[in-house]
Amino acid sequence: MAERNSGGAVGAAGRAPAADRADAIRNVVLVGHSGAGKTTLVEQLLAATGTIQRPGRVEDGNTVSDFDEVEVRQQRSVNLAVAPLVHNGIKINLLDTPGYADFVGDLRAGLRAADAALFVVSASDGVDGLTRMLWEECAQVGMPRAVVITKIDHQRADFDEVLATCQDVFGDGVAPLYLPVITNGHVNGLIGLLTQKFYNYATGARTEKDPGAEYEAQIEEHRGTLIEGIIQESEDESLMERYLEGEPIDTKVLIDDLEKAVARGSFYPVLCSGLGVGAQELLELITQGFPSPLEHPMPEITDLSGKPVKGITCDPEGPLVAEVVKTTSDPYVGRISLVRVFSGTLRPDMTVHVSGHGLAERGHEDHDVDERIGTLTCPLGKQQRNIAKGSAGDIVAVAKLSRAETGDTLSEVERPLLMTSWTMPDPLLPVAIRAKSKADEDKLSQALGRLVAEDPTLRLENNAETRQLVLWCMGEAHTDVLLDRLAKRHGVEVERIELRVPLRETFGGKCQAMGRNVKQTGGHGQYAICHLEVEPLPSGGGFEFVDKIVGGVVPRQFIPSVEKGVRAQMERGVVAGYPMVDVRVTLYDGKAHSVDSSDMAFQIAGQLALKEAASKVPTLLLEPVDELSVLVADDYVGSVMSDLSSRRGRVLGTEPVGTGRTLVKAEVPELEITRYAIDLRSMSHGTGTFTRTFLRYEPLPPNLASKVAAED
Repeated sequence: MAERNSGGAVGAAGRAPAADRADAIRNVVLVGHSGAGKTTLVEQLLAATGTIQRPGRVEDGNTVSDFDEVEVRQQRSVNLAVAPLVHNGIKINLLDTPGYADFVGDLRAGLRAADAALFVVSASDGVDGLTRMLWEECAQVGMPRAVVITKIDHQRADFDEVLATCQDVFGDGVAPLYLPVITNGHVNGLIGLLTQKFYNYATGARTEKDPGAEYEAQIEEHRGTLIEGIIQESEDESLMERYLEGEPIDTKVLIDDLEKAVARGSFYPVLCSGLGVGAQELLELITQGFPSPLEHPMPEITDLSGKPVKGITCDPEGPLVAEVVKTTSDPYVGRISLVRVFSGTLRPDMTVHVSGHGLAERGHEDHDVDERIGTLTCPLGKQQRNIAKGSAGDIVAVAKLSRAETGDTLSEVERPLLMTSWTMPDPLLPVAIRAKSKADEDKLSQALGRLVAEDPTLRLENNAETRQLVLWCMGEAHTDVLLDRLAKRHGVEVERIELRVPLRETFGGKCQAMGRNVKQTGGHGQYAICHLEVEPLPSGGGFEFVDKIVGGVVPRQFIPSVEKGVRAQMERGVVAGYPMVDVRVTLYDGKAHSVDSSDMAFQIAGQLALKEAASKVPTLLLEPVDELSVLVADDYVGSVMSDLSSRRGRVLGTEPVGTGRTLVKAEVPELEITRYAIDLRSMSHGTGTFTRTFLRYEPLPPNLASKVAAED
C-alpha cells in the first residue's frame, strides 16, 4: 500500500488497458450517498494515473462517469458507469454507482460486478441511512471494504467527527491508515500512521518527511488502535504477545497482515481524499489490499434445468460464464451490454447462448437464444475502445446482443448455463401514463420494451380493470428519468394521469328481483323472465349461483344462460363500473316461450335482474386492503405508526429486527399507499423499506364511496 511508498506507474491516456491475467485485475465498486463525491474521486484517480489529462467537474458536466444527458442536467449519477485505469501494472475497473435510493438497481448491479467495495463518505455530510444499509448488505456476503473520507478540504469538513461516526456505525475493524494535515483550512498532506511519515502535497507532488513534534500525540493515539486492530486479524498468534511486551513490530509485517485482512473482508481501512491529495494512497490500497477476481467466490451456477454446476473457477481457459450487469439502448448505436466475465474468454464475433430467467413478473420473459456478439470494447464513459478479448475476471462492453437484458447469463452454445440473478428490490411506486398522440402511442410499446430490458427495477403493467398503463418505479426521481428517456432517447411523449385503484362492488343486503326481457313484434322475438334472489357473502366468498327451479318453468338448457348473463353483468358492475364480488345469486322462478326464448334472451334477463336488485338494496364499493411490512430504524417507529394510522391503517404489531431496527406490520387500504414509497423515504430519511401483500376487500367509507361514484 502507500505505506510502502512505492512509485505509481501510470496508464496511458487514450489506449484501452488490457489484462491477460485475473490476478492483475481489481474490480472496485464505489458506494455512497448522493453528493459524497464518488464521481469526483473517480476523476482524481483517472487523472492521477494519466488516463485523462485533467479531472472534470460534476458542475461543468464534463466528468467521465456522468456522461448521460440526464446526469449532466441533474448533476448527479443515475447510471452505473465503469472507468478502467492502470496502476503499477494492475488494471482497476472502477464502478461508479448512483447514490440516490431510486437507482438502487444500478447500485446492486455494481456490487454484483465488483470484488471489493469502496465506501465514499463526505467529511462535511457524514454517513446516511442508505450507506449504513449497504454496509450491512456487504457484511452479509463478506465483501471486502474500505472507507475513503472525501472533501477533507471543504469548509465544513470535520474529519475526526466523521471518522468517529464511521467507527460507530460500521462497527469493529474500521481504522484510519492516514491522518490529514490541515493548516488554515488547506490540506497540506497526509500522515501515514504505520510508517509515521508525513506525505507532503503542498507543492503539488508528493514528498516525504518526518512529521513535526506537534503531531506525536495524535499519531500515537490512532497508531496504537490501528496496530492492535491489525494484530488481532493476524494469523501469527504470537504477534499480540510480542506487541504487549513492548517489542517493536516490523512495519512490513504489519502491512502484510493488513493487506491479508483487507482482502478477506475482516478489516476496513479508512483513507482520506481532497483536492490533489490522497489518490496515490488510495490506488496502492486498491492494488495491494483489495482481492483479485481469483479470490472472489463464484456466484451460484446451474444448467438450464436448475441443476447446480460445480467446479467452475475464474479461469480464462474454462467454460464461458459471463453476466450482463448493465444494458443500455441507443437509437443510433443500438444495444450495448456491460458484461462481467466470471469464467472463460469472450471474443469478437463469437456466438454465445443468452439466458434470462426468473423476472417474468416484471415483464422480462424467460428466454434462451443463441446470438452472435459484435465488437468488444473497454468503455471509458461514453468512449468505446476496441479490445481483442475479455478474459475471466474482467469487465467489458459487448455490442449487438439484441435479446440480452440486464441480469442475463452468457455461456457457450454447446454448454448453456445460468447464473443465479442478484436480488432486486420491488418497485413500489405506481405511475399511470398515456401517450400524448397517436404517433407516440404507436412507438410507446417498443420504447417501453427497451426500458424494461435495461432496468430490472422497472415493472410494466397493463391493468385490464382500470384500462391504464402503469409503470411501477422505485421513486419519483426514477420516474422522472424514465419519462425523460422516453422523450429524449426514444422520441415518445407521454403524460402522467391520476392512478385508478381497482375497486369492487357488492350488495349491502338481501333482496329479490325480476329480469324481464320480452320483445314480441310478430316474427322471431325474445322472451325470458327470471326471478332472482341476491345476497352478500362474507369477504372472499366469491360468487355462488344456486338453481332452485322446479316444474321446468325455466327450461334446463336456459339455466346456464341466466348464470352467464349474471356473471357478465357482475364483471361490468352495477353502480360505478367495478367488478362485483362476494355474492350468492339464486334462480327460483321464471317463464319461457316455446318459440321466442333463447340463450341470449335469458342472458339479458339475468343481467336485467341483477340491475334491478341494485336499485332495491344498497350497493357497497369495496377497496383492496394490503398488509404492509415496514422495516425502519428505531428512531422513526413512532412516526411510521402514527402515519399509518392517519392512512386509515390498523397497526398489527411490531418486532425488533437485528440491532436498531423494527418491523412494523399493518393493514392499510391501497388507496392510501399509492405514494407511500416516497412518503416513507422522506419520513425515515432514506432508511425505511416496505413490502406489500394483498389481503382482502373491505367496504369503502361512505364519504369516499360517494366521491368515487360521482367521479365515475
